[in-house]
Amino acid sequence: MKRLIILLFLIGFQNINAQIHEIGGFLGGSNFIGDVGATTYIKPKDFAFGMLYKWNRSPRHAWRASYTQSKITAQDAVSQLPSREKRNFSFENNIKELSAGLEFNFFDFNLHDFEYKFTPYVYTGLSYLRYESLYYQNGEIYPKANKTSGAIAIPMVIGIKSKFLNSWVIGLEAGVRYSFSDNLDGSNPNNLGTTIRPFGNPNSNDWYVFSGLTLTYTFGEKPCYCKE
Repeated sequence: MKRLIILLFLIGFQNINAQIHEIGGFLGGSNFIGDVGATTYIKPKDFAFGMLYKWNRSPRHAWRASYTQSKITAQDAVSQLPSREKRNFSFENNIKELSAGLEFNFFDFNLHDFEYKFTPYVYTGLSYLRYESLYYQNGEIYPKANKTSGAIAIPMVIGIKSKFLNSWVIGLEAGVRYSFSDNLDGSNPNNLGTTIRPFGNPNSNDWYVFSGLTLTYTFGEKPCYCKE
């Protein structure tokens, strides 16, 4: 039993030393899917940017944390749905998102290896977003005075990444976020009295998408098993 405990400790210690870190940024675009505008899932149209950190626990998975922000906009006039085109609503909001979760690599992605590496990957976890509280009145969109709201979202990201110049990793990804809010577009405001009425589908929450490039710098020492 004592030998087993020592063996598990040594394996854990080696894994800790084998961990490598990544830090970098994200540049791309965003789009919105909800009760206003088009319903195309991946169609980046507004500038998005952010920063991210990864803690690679193994060549196959990493813990990931990120901050991303973007303006999101939508216009009924380009929705290609006759009812929305006739309604002709539009809105603009700002999203600030913190996200944390697990990234899984389909192929071995050992960053200590000097050979060329690439892999498809998926990422999911939990996100928290802040956004402006909006509402419509007489066909016009208004923000609540000095009011922002928060919500939880579930990110579902797929991408492909490659290591280059030994210490850099570049990736291309698209990430759909299902939010637990139905008011990113102002369609379902709360506590505004009887003069403001919600519209759209009350059983379907809003989605938003971040698509673009990631660039990270890797650091962390490779474990050494040689005798001194």
